[in-house]
Amino acid sequence: MSSLTIAIVVAFCIGYFFIAVESVTKVNKAAVALLMFVVCWTIFMVDPGSYLTAISGQDLPNVVSGVIEHHLGSTSTTLFFLMGAMTIVEIVDQNGGFNWVRTVMKTKSKRALLWRIAFLTFILSAILDNLTTSIVMIMILRKLVREHKDRIIYASLVIIAANSGGAFSPIGDVTTIMLWNKGVITAAGVISEIMVPSLVSMIIPAFIMQYMLKGNLADVPAAATKDESAAFDFSDFQRKVVFVVGVGGLIFVPIFKAITHLPPFVGILLVLGVLWTVTEAFYRHLPHGTDREGTQKRVTNLLHNIDMSTILFFLGILMAVACLEEVGVLTALGEGLNVVFSGNHYMVTGIIGVLSSIVDNVPLVAGCMGMYPVAPTGDMAVDGVFWQLLAYCAGVGGSMLIIGSAAGVVVMGLEKITFGWYMKHITWIAFAGYLAGIVSYWCIRTFIFTTPL
Repeated sequence: MSSLTIAIVVAFCIGYFFIAVESVTKVNKAAVALLMFVVCWTIFMVDPGSYLTAISGQDLPNVVSGVIEHHLGSTSTTLFFLMGAMTIVEIVDQNGGFNWVRTVMKTKSKRALLWRIAFLTFILSAILDNLTTSIVMIMILRKLVREHKDRIIYASLVIIAANSGGAFSPIGDVTTIMLWNKGVITAAGVISEIMVPSLVSMIIPAFIMQYMLKGNLADVPAAATKDESAAFDFSDFQRKVVFVVGVGGLIFVPIFKAITHLPPFVGILLVLGVLWTVTEAFYRHLPHGTDREGTQKRVTNLLHNIDMSTILFFLGILMAVACLEEVGVLTALGEGLNVVFSGNHYMVTGIIGVLSSIVDNVPLVAGCMGMYPVAPTGDMAVDGVFWQLLAYCAGVGGSMLIIGSAAGVVVMGLEKITFGWYMKHITWIAFAGYLAGIVSYWCIRTFIFTTPL
């Protein structure tokens, strides 16, 4: 490893450290992430020719710009997806679309609510994606749980359940979509063999976390409920239309991708455009003027509610990781793991899962796909132990740290959960579920599915 590469890694680690101690320094993590992104790529530019070989000195700046723009394009697809999904959920929520869900899930028992939240999140994240599901569930939690100290416990379980639910579905997580599109896992194989480990990785933490909650939930005052209902401009039918278009559109995004082969963010923008048009049509026929409070729920006004600091944090983190990918650190790390553990794929994928809680799981999985060829038989075959465990570990492993997954980053921003609090109270719980899931997968592959479906 060259001194330049070491400098880039050190810069990343220093930035990561300051993100971790945000609660102590009081410096917003988005600011640190942006600085980390710029510093890593600035060090890269000291001698880019050492990484981009066979390029003449005259063309080097243009080539480097092209490389950065390529990574920025990949990152932007995630950012636009995030912004679109957050806006859609905000529109549905502000117009009362989730009220019926709140009614169905409402219970006075804190522990009963925890289990309902866990299973609903798990199921939704397999149908939608874990990012969108997390946003939806946090919006529902805000309606049900008034105390922030209780809500962050529920929100932490949402992160775990969303990542677990996305791991067994071919469309539930970015990494499973990558592996599915590559052809190294099949839909039937990953669902039949990873669903139980994913369920275990959610149930174990939920069982432990229920003891962190005591007593019953505080009732929402009747006056507050009345005022909230009066604030809606739309009729009950119109609110149902908003819900169907919004949530139904989110479910339609994977179908749209399968039909058109366009990136998922295009489908999200389609849904946002349709929902925006529908709400504008409803507002057009309202009899009152635009000065009424309810009309502040127009999309043009709700766009101000989007948490841009979370978006910028995502930008900084993903672009800094892209620099690590470009200098070959992630690939070298994967190769080193394979050598150290002598081809023990349970250990290799298990470590990759732990690493996915520190750095983004997308480049880790991408590196593995490029590093390990598909074999006709054995652990490296289609639906083999390595590929299925990679899908599980890369998805579920991100729950161990709050910045280890897209769901965690979004919930961190929405509920203001600090890195330190999550690491102290939740990390060991998520790790216990993660290990239990791997053990259950070993039992399934050893005693039930001795050969892939």
